[in-house]
Amino acid sequence: MLSNLQTRTRALTGLGTVLAEISTPGPDPDKLQDGLSGLVAELASAIDHVPDHNPWFIKANVMLAIKAWSDSLTEEKVLRWIEPYRELLSKRPAKKIGIVMAGNVPLVGFHDLLCSLIAGHRVIARLSSDDDQLMPVLVKIMEYFDQGLAGMVEFTDGRLQDFDAIIATGSNNTSRYFEYYFGKYPNIIRKNRNGVGVISGNETDEELRQLGMDIFTHFGLGCRNISKLYVPVGYNFDNLLMNLAKYEETGDHHKYRNNYDYYKSIFLVNNTRVIDNGFALFREDASLNSPISVIHFEYYDDVETLNRQLMTISEGIQCIVSVSPKVSHAIRPGTSQQPELWDYADDVDTVGFLVSGKW
Repeated sequence: MLSNLQTRTRALTGLGTVLAEISTPGPDPDKLQDGLSGLVAELASAIDHVPDHNPWFIKANVMLAIKAWSDSLTEEKVLRWIEPYRELLSKRPAKKIGIVMAGNVPLVGFHDLLCSLIAGHRVIARLSSDDDQLMPVLVKIMEYFDQGLAGMVEFTDGRLQDFDAIIATGSNNTSRYFEYYFGKYPNIIRKNRNGVGVISGNETDEELRQLGMDIFTHFGLGCRNISKLYVPVGYNFDNLLMNLAKYEETGDHHKYRNNYDYYKSIFLVNNTRVIDNGFALFREDASLNSPISVIHFEYYDDVETLNRQLMTISEGIQCIVSVSPKVSHAIRPGTSQQPELWDYADDVDTVGFLVSGKW
């Protein structure tokens, strides 16, 4: 049975239903269709064992990723997502898409896979060894809802070959490797990007606590995590630090704590001025990218000048978080780890690329 746009859509929304059920306390298997119990049990087992495979992926963070995808894969959102491409999605000949996935946060490469499948393409994906437990089970669940997807996704730990286009995500260093090997193919090649936060000084306590989610969720490992703050000249950090104390358990994780202790000692030896809240180090620094447990900050005089500054470094920014309506292209605090299906990484329209008739 061949997959078509309608059945592919049903596969995505069916997966969303399963994820919604499994992300609730005390999931009720009776709410799911017959035949899904084994797959749900397999997914639950994978979720339980992910932290054994990758200690950075604690269960709470895995469940946050599962919940975010359950919120995205509703019928309403999936239909809104595909509507601009509906005619092209039905006409574009099927190709084979190679995907090189990152592994910094749980399921970080899943959106590229979904984009490829909704466009009707076959996929050969190289999973990161840090995030290779969940994705195969999610594909099985989608195949349950659309048998035409069976065999459409191949996972490999070897070199990708025999593909028509490539989507590769990595660091600035690996992107040079990707450009060398994949540059001759139609491609989307992603480099390092970071989230930034712009503080106005007028935030409520709740907004500052929500900002903490954008900083500390997934231990700050994601490209949408805030690694750099812009604060007004003369800003008093006391209220921010008081509200960020909500996330002090982050410092109890042994790998995160090792980073914190290491950088704290380095800063002490080098006599580097930092603001230390006991589990994170705030350092004045112009660079966007900061090490785990370190948040860079920079002072600004006025928002318009800051907007122009951010525009000049936009290629290094994944998202901007702020409550100020004067900050261009900003999203609200607490939402950086909950992108919608139509919020494409690096602002590159992945589905548009996949349905383009240019290749």
